[in-house]
Amino acid sequence: MLSRLYPLTKEKSLEERVQSRDAYIYLERAMWVFGWTEPNNKRWKLFYKLWMFFTTFVINVLVPLAMVAEYVHSFSSFSVGEFLSSLQICINMFGCSLKCAFINLGYPKFQEAKRVLDKLDESCQRDEEKIGVRRYVAWGNLCFAIYHILFSFSVVVNGAGFMLIGRHAWRMYFPFISPDENFLLTNFFECFLMGSVVGMELCTDVSALIYMLMGRCHITLLRNRLSTLRMDSDKSEKHHDLELTKCIQIHRLILDYFDVLRPVLSRSIFVQFLLIGVVLGLSAINVMFFTTFWTGIGTFSFMLGVSLETFPFCHLCDVIIDDSRKLSDSLFHSNWFTADRRYKTTLVYFLHNLQQPITLTAGGVFPICSKTNLAMVKLAFSVVTVIKQFNFAEMFH
Repeated sequence: MLSRLYPLTKEKSLEERVQSRDAYIYLERAMWVFGWTEPNNKRWKLFYKLWMFFTTFVINVLVPLAMVAEYVHSFSSFSVGEFLSSLQICINMFGCSLKCAFINLGYPKFQEAKRVLDKLDESCQRDEEKIGVRRYVAWGNLCFAIYHILFSFSVVVNGAGFMLIGRHAWRMYFPFISPDENFLLTNFFECFLMGSVVGMELCTDVSALIYMLMGRCHITLLRNRLSTLRMDSDKSEKHHDLELTKCIQIHRLILDYFDVLRPVLSRSIFVQFLLIGVVLGLSAINVMFFTTFWTGIGTFSFMLGVSLETFPFCHLCDVIIDDSRKLSDSLFHSNWFTADRRYKTTLVYFLHNLQQPITLTAGGVFPICSKTNLAMVKLAFSVVTVIKQFNFAEMFH
């Protein structure tokens, strides 16, 4: 069923030409809608840039300010549940604006990373390596499909849930339009604008995940290549030396790939780490004390979306750290015992370099891993515990 809606989530056969950069096809299409990519026709470059500035200004600047303006204009009309629902989304939107700016400015880095992937693809000559690339390409597009469905579900459920009880989900301020007299119209505007915000956030969150996923793809392929070194006794020593040298070159390209991505992902994940504690804390308080059944489903889906922004990415970073450490094990357990002195000298040098794991940090401060992510989530629920113990929520009922 999913492959019918998203055909690229299905793994392609060996007869079809596939590159690692094909994992970003759905992502690039979504970015194209907002003007984040390069136009196919250079004649439209100026208009495309103007469209990018327009969408960025409206979605990343005006929409968050519209929610703040509503606080000033109609603060007394907010219920506690409405205010918390609006506030958690508003804070996340300001963070989304920063992440979008970092991803947009980092677009040239993403293009450079794709060129590195093209070089890595050239080393994939065996059928099993080509199958591995096709599998990860399908997974990359699958990540976009899953996130697209879940993020869209969150917008629809929140909008429909509040509409059923006769209220606005996001309470944006529209000048010269009365939200009570034009209830359906203002709800439509809110859903459209929030859908656009979620679309931009989808691009920022999925881009980090897919780029790391394709990095892991080539780490896995290199690990398999290392484990088969010198296994074919019919090959000459010169050929074995060339295979080892090729592995060193591939490892260097993998390190270059992560070095290119590191500054872009570091800044965007740092912002998300700062947000997750505050946003999940507000959402948990809202769910536990102030929501109805329908609005509670909407808030819970929002919490799921916020969790998806960091949990899978942090887990993938843990996996990559573990995989990069296993590279040295694969090389050490390869058949090097009967090799000549030159091969062993090169192997020792390479083994030393492989023992350095591939890691990322958020803003140069927090290591990007599941442990850091859990620490931020625990901070959020610690606030909920304090609210519950001191019965602060009872004061607002």
